[in-house]
Amino acid sequence: MADFNALLSGYQRFRHEGWSRERDRWADLSEGQSPQVMVIACSDSRVDPAQIFDTSPGEIFVVRNIANLVPPFELGGGRHGVSAALEFAVTQLEVGEVVVMGHGSCGGVAAAMTQRFAGCAPGAGGFIDHWVDMLDEARARIIAEFGIGANAVRELELETVRVSIANLRTFPCIPEREAAGTLKLRGAYFAIADGVLHLMDDEGRFAPAPV
Repeated sequence: MADFNALLSGYQRFRHEGWSRERDRWADLSEGQSPQVMVIACSDSRVDPAQIFDTSPGEIFVVRNIANLVPPFELGGGRHGVSAALEFAVTQLEVGEVVVMGHGSCGGVAAAMTQRFAGCAPGAGGFIDHWVDMLDEARARIIAEFGIGANAVRELELETVRVSIANLRTFPCIPEREAAGTLKLRGAYFAIADGVLHLMDDEGRFAPAPV
């Protein structure tokens, strides 16, 4: 596993190979960015959108957090990191698509399912508890249907995408642009074990993407 010294070695390889090979591209990027797609993904170390979608620097605007969640629109409260990034991507960069990508073996979903947290903030669940409680309603519905087990966890992983897309539409700037045809919301799910990307249709169903 990589420690910081290993990361520095990686930087050296990048500097001597990747950066020097695309020096002109980096020079252009230093003048600004114009990505067409925003990706909201999990912070999980196994799920890097740039790797999964095989993109180059400057192509996607990425926000990562626990369980790839988007909080609903609110003016008060304290969960505005995603909201600020979303506002910037949609109103300033004017991206044409926003992709919410969930994934298999998600630790945030496992925490939401078991409700056993080990937070560093005061209180039983700390910051994690207050973040993944966005899934409480979905959790209750899924447990009622599937019980607690692998099937329920998988369903809740998929539900993180549906919940986040529903919450995206509570931001006034989103439905306005959807109605105008300038913004498209998409859902995806990456299964780590088999490397398959699943895409969500307009009915909220997931199917493997073509390869």
